[in-house]
Amino acid sequence: MLRLLRREQERLQTHITEANRSYGALETLAERFLRAGTLTQESEVEVEVLTDYRRIQQVLEDISHVVQHEEATMHPGTLQREIPERVLERDLRQLDKGVRIRAIFNQRFVSVPDQAEYFRRKARQGAEIRMSPVVPMNMVIADHHFALIPLDPENPTLGAILARGPALVRSYLALYEYCWHTATPYGEMVGPEPGGDGLTEQQRAAIRMLASGMKDEKIARSLGVSLRTVSRMLSELMADLGASSRFEAGVRATRLGWLD
Repeated sequence: MLRLLRREQERLQTHITEANRSYGALETLAERFLRAGTLTQESEVEVEVLTDYRRIQQVLEDISHVVQHEEATMHPGTLQREIPERVLERDLRQLDKGVRIRAIFNQRFVSVPDQAEYFRRKARQGAEIRMSPVVPMNMVIADHHFALIPLDPENPTLGAILARGPALVRSYLALYEYCWHTATPYGEMVGPEPGGDGLTEQQRAAIRMLASGMKDEKIARSLGVSLRTVSRMLSELMADLGASSRFEAGVRATRLGWLD
């Protein structure tokens, strides 16, 4: 009897040890995954790297189907591989659902006939468009919950990053709102008349980037112009300033109030 009781006691002790081990593992998981807030939509964050062009286009189509309130985009260059007709159809589909559409484009393309026609049709459909001399990167934000940005802003052809979750998308939205409020509403654009300092908006943007130490290649991408155009523009500005170096040009432009 004693031996049977001892054996039963050992068996129970083994079960207790296993139960304690399982409880500890579950407690660790609970602390890591079930703490307050992690199961709410507000705090969920997902990031997906997209390198296939067809996958990126599919994501854009998917976003257009699920967006309910607002889609905000910015484009430093032309649409390039995307077909304007497809984009306009996508816009119209969203506008019919009551979705607000905002878009920021580089103001240089207002003078390009095909692009100007695209802007007119987009605005006629009901989209809100603004133009800026500098657009930092391609960006698509939908309902403050999805953001599609380039994998490398210096080389958009490398692919894109799809970010999901307001906790992450809010940062991109803040950048977008800054660009939106500093851009000029489409329809209020005037010709590149020089200001009191004799600079066009494009020249002013170029000299600001020059003063910040930005390289010609990046200035060209930001302005949406060729490298040769940037080189010529900066050479003319440096000559106007009487500067023999970029650093000196930045100092003189600051003293003259060109960077205000």
